[in-house]
Amino acid sequence: MYRSNLPTAGFAAADGRVPPACADASPSGAPGSSAVPAPCNNPSPPAFALPRGSCDCHIHVFDAERYPFAAKRSYTPGPALISDLLQFENRLGIERVVVVQPSVYGTDNAAMLAALKELGTWRARGIAVIDPYSITAAELSALHDGGVRGVRLNLEVKGVRDETVALSQLKRAARTVAPLGWSIQIYADVDVVAALSPAIAELSVPVVLDHFAGVRIARQPEQRDAFETVLQLVKAGNVYVKLSAPYRASRQAPDYADIAPFAQRLVQSRPDRMLWASDWPHTGSASHRDGDLARIEPFRKEDAGRALNQMLAWAETAAVLQQILVDNPARLYGFAAEAS
Repeated sequence: MYRSNLPTAGFAAADGRVPPACADASPSGAPGSSAVPAPCNNPSPPAFALPRGSCDCHIHVFDAERYPFAAKRSYTPGPALISDLLQFENRLGIERVVVVQPSVYGTDNAAMLAALKELGTWRARGIAVIDPYSITAAELSALHDGGVRGVRLNLEVKGVRDETVALSQLKRAARTVAPLGWSIQIYADVDVVAALSPAIAELSVPVVLDHFAGVRIARQPEQRDAFETVLQLVKAGNVYVKLSAPYRASRQAPDYADIAPFAQRLVQSRPDRMLWASDWPHTGSASHRDGDLARIEPFRKEDAGRALNQMLAWAETAAVLQQILVDNPARLYGFAAEAS
């Protein structure tokens, strides 16, 4: 049987009441201090029971005290620890997670690997950031043994818009990870993804597109052709899309209703290639950063329970919900063997 031993402690306030969704709490790592922003650990419980083995396919862990951030980074987040994560996911009913290497750690995957070890690879997988030109076979093997099942190309945060540069990075990453059976996770604007689509279609490894494939509502309708190109790529079958972080695409908080038509078309095109993710702990936007690394950037107060309810509307049926939350991530990240 599938094991589920996520701790349930920590949801109720001292007087026994459940706190409102994403209410401010004492910052993790600094009890009682208002100087360190805390992540949202208490989302609204979803309005439906999630199927067993549900997976949150995109979360980050930040622990600068144990694992210092890279000197070259674009922001400084507060702590988002495993204890915070477990409280957050348990409240949602999530049993599996994919820990994605954040940009603030560069290619030092130590914090991500430590998170996988603490969580256990029966319920956690990792996505690493590597230098494909210098990493050794032994280092790749160690990452695989630690639970890593893919690499991330963060073209968006790095500001990569040049198709030639992006294509070179993509092809090199594919050659590096193909022997391991890993996937390549791409965070890029939908225009960049569309430009890469011929190359992506020819890859022998699965490709995962972050955050609605990089759609930006603020750039509609000029992105329409790019979205249609990506949609055809998804239909071909080797590409997965994360229904995640609508706040990175939408202009209509808090429900982000303007992303719904894009989400629905993606789900209808290939429900067997859709993934759901919270993007916890909901880091800020690069467009609002001022370069002051001494300032700890607050996390967004996003309600993942509400986001799950919206995803249910896009899925429409229990069978599709099962695919998005359980079957697709199990197949992509290799959870299936441990779920039996």
